[in-house]
Amino acid sequence: MATQSMPLDAMSGLPNGLAEFRVSWPAEILTLLKQLADGKVSITLSTPGGARTTVTVWALDPQRGLLCLSADAQDVQMQGLLESDEVVAVAYLDNVKLQFELDDAVLVHAGHDSALNARLPREIFRFQRRDSFRVRPLINTRPVATFHHPAIPDMQLALRVIDVSIGGLALFLPEDVPPIEPGVKVSKVVVGLDGNTRLEIGLRIHHITLLNHESKGVRLGCEITDFGGSDERTLQRYIEQTQKARRLMAL
Repeated sequence: MATQSMPLDAMSGLPNGLAEFRVSWPAEILTLLKQLADGKVSITLSTPGGARTTVTVWALDPQRGLLCLSADAQDVQMQGLLESDEVVAVAYLDNVKLQFELDDAVLVHAGHDSALNARLPREIFRFQRRDSFRVRPLINTRPVATFHHPAIPDMQLALRVIDVSIGGLALFLPEDVPPIEPGVKVSKVVVGLDGNTRLEIGLRIHHITLLNHESKGVRLGCEITDFGGSDERTLQRYIEQTQKARRLMAL
């Protein structure tokens, strides 16, 4: 999943411009930023000059209009970011790309810690991946992905599938299972979606988010990196059948 920013100037020529992608209501902006903070979601900062680094949301201060990001004062890219007039932030929540400008960024120090303070964004752009429409499995199925823990090869995992698309899936990782780091690739993942649908795929863990405080676990957002045999067609058929079943249930 690319972390490059979208060319907003080029997209302004679309029939509806950027209106359908723009979030400008302050309460909704805060909700999106809080989701990034709660999930400790990685945010990529970049400039036209090529400076680039990764941060997370440390704190939000709506009263002062302040966004506080984690920062490494020793990062060689930091000076380029601070000197640039244009810093763009990109992050992912599930299969939605969030993009906003980081204005008035200042590096601050508190003891041994450093932070990057900036103004809360006035707008955030949400770009849905149209090729990754997700479906939730039907309630009478209990889909599971089985694979060896990438950091503990002797540990076999069987994680519940939360939702699935042709490009990826989301898995539930219970809190009593050792964590899996973002960026890790997992091969030979066997996914049983229902009694008739079984896939063998490869995955890359992209992001980890909290579902809620009562869930006792986290959501792993995963990209499918490869399919075995005709598994891609099998998955597409499963998605179409699940969509049809949900439409019938809604009638």
